[in-house]
Amino acid sequence: MGTKIKMVLVKKGMNVVQLADLLETSPQNLYKKFKRDNFSEKELQEIAHVLGIQYEGIFTLEDGTKI
Repeated sequence: MGTKIKMVLVKKGMNVVQLADLLETSPQNLYKKFKRDNFSEKELQEIAHVLGIQYEGIFTLEDGTKI
């Protein structure tokens, strides 16, 4: 998920330090999360919110069913 977040940041013309500022956390804390690729569902929703985008955490089965 960390890679996807970084891709969004590139498209938004932002960096991790700017995202950390929007999330009111330290850049060091956010870099650690990226290193471990350890983001909770709540954190992913918060990232989407501060970036003004939509996050949809879904599973898609082989037959196209989304859960």
